[in-house]
Amino acid sequence: MDTLLLVDDDVSLLESLTLHFEEAEMDGQPRFQVVTATSAAGGLAKARECAPSLVVLDMMLPDRSGLDLIEEMKAVCGDAPIVLITAFHDMESTIRAMKLGAFDYIHKPFADPAALDLVIHRALSMRQLSRRAASAELETAPARLGDLVGQTPVMQELVKEIGKVAAAPRATVLVTGESGTGKELVARVIHNYSFDEPRPFVGINCSAIVETLLESELFGHERGAFTGATSSKPGKFEVAEDGTVFLDEIGDLSPQLQGKLLRVLQEREFERVGGTKRISLRARVIAATHRDLAEEVKAGRFREDLHQRLRVIALEVPPLRERREDIPLLVKNLLERINGRVHKRVKRVPPEVMDALVRLPWAGNVRELENVLTRAVVLSPGEVLLSESLPRDEPAVEHEAAGWFPPDAPLPTLEEAERQLIERALVLTRGHKGRACQMLGISRPTLERKLAKYGAARSVKRPLKSVS
Repeated sequence: MDTLLLVDDDVSLLESLTLHFEEAEMDGQPRFQVVTATSAAGGLAKARECAPSLVVLDMMLPDRSGLDLIEEMKAVCGDAPIVLITAFHDMESTIRAMKLGAFDYIHKPFADPAALDLVIHRALSMRQLSRRAASAELETAPARLGDLVGQTPVMQELVKEIGKVAAAPRATVLVTGESGTGKELVARVIHNYSFDEPRPFVGINCSAIVETLLESELFGHERGAFTGATSSKPGKFEVAEDGTVFLDEIGDLSPQLQGKLLRVLQEREFERVGGTKRISLRARVIAATHRDLAEEVKAGRFREDLHQRLRVIALEVPPLRERREDIPLLVKNLLERINGRVHKRVKRVPPEVMDALVRLPWAGNVRELENVLTRAVVLSPGEVLLSESLPRDEPAVEHEAAGWFPPDAPLPTLEEAERQLIERALVLTRGHKGRACQMLGISRPTLERKLAKYGAARSVKRPLKSVS
């Protein structure tokens, strides 16, 4: 039985909520024990006495603001979620409440008690997930070379190759792989392990700068070399000194610049745009691309001689789908970085959430994984990563059950469209009526009436027990 602590100075509201929650049952037994208080001081005292599972806290209390009480209540109640309620629609207060760690911020009076029930259920489910996740924490330390994470054979082989490359700090390297696999990270690891002392690492994305400016960015320019060149400027090859120049997306380089880059790699010298002085290239060149340069050569879009110059040493970074066993280690590593960046403490990943992460297709590879985790961390109100913040990995469903309208089919009537939409919501929520109500933007009684009217529930093959 979970203990709910209700803190509100509205005695009639406390009485009605107490009656509502005390009537709730689970498996034929009372679902909640309800404890109430009418002030902030009283709420803290009751919290110390009963160790509640969840706190429903009013925004405006006679002795203190609910916002001011959140941090102190969290210190007393530990991992108990806090739901803030208010009669005022104040966007600033909503933002402050969520920033302070409230699980949710809802308005009263409650037009539909099911809305509050759904929030309570989600909050308690999150607390349970958090506790389960705490016992399933990742115990294996990731195998890292810098920030390169991976224990799969394909990654271990890549690490060995990086070690060999680092022993030849002047050899040109071509790093290939799909977008988001971490080609720049591989280049940085090579750079870091190639030199005993710090040296410059200078990168440039060849596809992000127009051709007329890219030449100046690479080689630099002299004053008056072109309109707007009011002073001399060194290029990336010069700034890198005896470190590393990283040329990302080299496959997008124009034919003209391909020829100039080939000459630089052959002669190990270059000139600034508009200049005559020969400058020695002392830096190692590491190039990267998501394109198949061999195919680009066959298609006449990339110079074969430049391709050969670049691939003195060739490394291929595997896509994430070919090393799914590394995903748990990547998740742990990325969460540490993301938490520091967004000032959160989401560290626990329930086993079922981790399984979902491992199953996702990850067409965008590690970059997509980091973006998905960043969004989930920002949206998670506590320390646990919530599955609802992740992309859906739903199995394909038939048109009839899903509610899609094939383009060649006649347009359904309004009632038929509504019936199909309800069926789709129930399929996507696996029969959870509370979540279906949220998805459809309707109340629970409205959903029940429409289910009785259309009989839409027949399409749900695996209904879950709904939560009122």
